[in-house]
Order: sequence, then structure tokens, then C-alpha cells
Amino acid sequence: MDRPTAIFVDGIGAAAATSGVLNQLQGRIFALLYMEGRTLSLDEIAAELVQSKSNVSVHVRGLIEWHLVRRVAVGGSRKDHYEAATNFWRVMQEVMERRFRWTVRQVLAAIAESERAAAETDRRGDAARDAAFTAARFGALRLFFTAVDGAIGAFTQGKPVDAEGLQKVIPFAPPAARKKGAS
Repeated sequence: MDRPTAIFVDGIGAAAATSGVLNQLQGRIFALLYMEGRTLSLDEIAAELVQSKSNVSVHVRGLIEWHLVRRVAVGGSRKDHYEAATNFWRVMQEVMERRFRWTVRQVLAAIAESERAAAETDRRGDAARDAAFTAARFGALRLFFTAVDGAIGAFTQGKPVDAEGLQKVIPFAPPAARKKGAS
């Protein structure tokens, strides 16, 4: 592999390792396939990245699940060949929907459960915190994450997402307006 491709492959591998979506080898495999411009077999990928064929095979399956790589039949060859996706819009829609939206919905579920628990605590009269403060904090989080969920939904459907409009949804309270002693 030439020097520019090697730099790109290593750079995408490093970025993937911190993405929370792919690991370093998956990033390197994707980058190699993207820069190659032709399909590669598992043997070729393994040789270029100095990895075992079985290790590459496992990581390619993950890339296929994320729609970053697809299996391609090559006439005259019994081996599976692979190529990188080039429609980044579609790839990011998939990543946003499957990874980030799931996380946002987990946060929304935790907020709803916490609000129910706070309501029970308030009914028993043993609130450890100021109920209004707690409700305001949960409300602000719910508002923010509902807006993010809506933005991800719009993005995955190919609709425009207006960042300024989303920022206006979330009220900003200056530090002086916060309850004393709260952080």
C-alpha cells in the first residue's frame, strides 16, 4: 500500500477506535477498501493490513452489519470479495438511527422513570431534594433529549435539521438564576 493510503488507513482506524461505533481494525478495513477502488478478497485485506484472515473476516461481518462494506461476487472466483460503501449520507443515517438514537431513547426512558420515582417520593413526603429543583432538572433534560431525538429522526428521514431552531427549544438559565448550592 502506498504512503498516502497507509496514512489514511491508520488515521481512519484511530478515528474509528474513538467513535463508539467501530473498532480500530474495522476502521482500517473500511479505509483500505474505500481507497482501493476495486473489490478485495479476505486474503488480500489480511495481507495488506498484516492481520489473520479469520480476524479480518470477523471484522468485515461487523462492517457489513453497519452497511459500510458489502460482499460482491466476482466472476471466476469462489472467494468472497468486498467493497466499501460510498454513499456516506445513507451510512450516517444508519449509524445515527441504530447507535445514537437508541442512546437518546435510553436517556429519555431513564428520565421518565426518575420522574415517576420523584413523584412517588413527593407523595410520601420524604423528598430528599427540593421537588421543584428536581422537576426542573428532569424537565430540561427531557426537553433537550426530545429535541435531539427529533433531530435524529429528521436526519435519518433525509429532512432538514435546523440547529438554531433546536437550540431555541432549550431554555437557558443564567448561573445567578440557579438554586444556590446546586451545580
